[in-house]
Amino acid sequence: MGNTTETNQTTLQIKRTYQASRETVFEAWTNPETLKQWFGPTDDFKTPEAEVDLRVGGKYRIQMIAPNGETHIVGGMYKEIVAPEKLVFTWAWEAGGGCGGTESGSPIETLVTVEFRNRDGETELILTHKQFPDAETRDKHNEGWSGCLDRLRKVC
Repeated sequence: MGNTTETNQTTLQIKRTYQASRETVFEAWTNPETLKQWFGPTDDFKTPEAEVDLRVGGKYRIQMIAPNGETHIVGGMYKEIVAPEKLVFTWAWEAGGGCGGTESGSPIETLVTVEFRNRDGETELILTHKQFPDAETRDKHNEGWSGCLDRLRKVC
């Protein structure tokens, strides 16, 4: 229900609907303990660490461990917070974190906007991830985000 994806070369947009209030879905994105329960592309991933400093200019950092033991760490800064309607934050993989680093190891910083819309007691979530360097990086993130958003149903 509500699984649409739209893309262009540098932008990805995914929509999902959850049978939970906006407040509940927003909290799942901003509470470190709740983030650890669902943030990862598949159930085989573990998320042992999630740090959230929920204020404009505050930072977040999430560590995921893949089934093969590889560690992937993503982090960034909150640019806009309108509870429970919207989150805007930068997104960059730490060196060695795969999924979007460059040959030189410099992280590529992209921008994520998550909107939470009330739809008759349910919540429509619209995730827009922009500024990808190419379609391949966008497509890898589409796969990861799709898995994460499916797993979000565990808590929402």
